[in-house]
Amino acid sequence: MRTADRRVVLGLHRSRHRRDILTEALGLGVTTIDTASNYLHHRSHRTLSEVAGALLPKFSISTKVGYFSDGHSLSPARLREAVETVVADLGREPDTVLLHNPEHSGPDAQALMKACAVLADAVKQGWCGSWGISTWDPRPLIGLDALRPDVLMVRSGLLVSSSVLDAAEALVTAWRPTRVHGMSPFGGSATDPVWQKIDPRVFLRSSDATPVQAAFRVAFALPEVEAVAVGTDDAEHLRELCGGLEHEIDTHALQAYRQLLRQSA
Repeated sequence: MRTADRRVVLGLHRSRHRRDILTEALGLGVTTIDTASNYLHHRSHRTLSEVAGALLPKFSISTKVGYFSDGHSLSPARLREAVETVVADLGREPDTVLLHNPEHSGPDAQALMKACAVLADAVKQGWCGSWGISTWDPRPLIGLDALRPDVLMVRSGLLVSSSVLDAAEALVTAWRPTRVHGMSPFGGSATDPVWQKIDPRVFLRSSDATPVQAAFRVAFALPEVEAVAVGTDDAEHLRELCGGLEHEIDTHALQAYRQLLRQSA
């Protein structure tokens, strides 16, 4: 995967939706935002529209539906209404709408297919440009048929377990999405104590990256994804991440790591 093919996506999970971060992101060439209907206590879309103002058309917006104030639901009627609400709150059609963690409702094949059909129809109706599935734990979805999604979003990075990585790759093979995106590359925060105990630079061919850059770069390879959503309200952190995309992976080290993960599972 070439450097130009790797993209940083500004995630709004746990974000305060600040305009200065949006401005900084654009300056760094980060032009995609990832959010969800339940972020910021179910106020993310409306807040983003208000804060971004004239900046909003400069971004591609990827969002998710499935969580409601009373819990998770794959009800086709509720999902359809949720997509319509996204459009109203943003004041524009999102570029992508993802089905948010469908495994949370323990769907069978029929329930998943009906939920996917709602989002596929939303594309036909012009409510969004593409649709897909975002899954925190893809293991319960193995073996379930789904309409071919435009996007599959999965957890990526060094803190993802072997079984989750294998399941994500199995879904890619089964569903053949057009694009695969990663999320949560630091498993919560780049300042968590775990990142003081390991040095991700062992997975790179060069040694001039920072540990944070190395961990982020590896997230594009565990599993193989073309974009990674990362949440931050720190402009310096965002600059550091964008500055590490050119580093190349030591494929032998990565393969050895995957083998060790499977052996210890």
